[in-house]
Amino acid sequence: MTDIRKIVSVKEVTFREMGEGLDVPITRVAAVAIITNPFVDRFANDLTPLYEAGRAVGDRLAERLAAELERPVVSYGKAAIVGIRGEFEHGGACIHPMLGKPMRGAIGGGKAVIPSNVKIGGPGTPIDVPLGHKDEAWSFDHFDTMTLTVADAPRADEIAVILAFADAGRPFPRCGSGPV
Repeated sequence: MTDIRKIVSVKEVTFREMGEGLDVPITRVAAVAIITNPFVDRFANDLTPLYEAGRAVGDRLAERLAAELERPVVSYGKAAIVGIRGEFEHGGACIHPMLGKPMRGAIGGGKAVIPSNVKIGGPGTPIDVPLGHKDEAWSFDHFDTMTLTVADAPRADEIAVILAFADAGRPFPRCGSGPV
């Protein structure tokens, strides 16, 4: 079982942008699981425990997170912040090989790659979690970002594993619909 110190959830509902009201509010949600990094201060070729940790976090949080939206999920993203006694690859191991399956399972699919970001940092380090359309990677209207931070995480021996979902793209997108 993955050693989770805490879980932080965020729900953001946008009603207006630049003084213009939205016909339907846009809701974005994210959950951050703060886990212990079993590979602090040492190199390891086999990062399987972190793959499994990512899956366990997804199994625990993805369905609950998706249920926070009143409309179906149309975009998603994931990220990790690795505490300073770990390495960049530890974050990638948490979010790439196995986290996507429970995320897609919670929303009934998803054909597009889940946008992601990883960085190393200490407590309070912000991270931009990229969001993209779940089925159409080139939907410019759904390129978006949620910036998250947890005041006391990650500690030096921890990893913050983050999942995010949204029920729409950006308010009033005007950047075109795809590659020119």
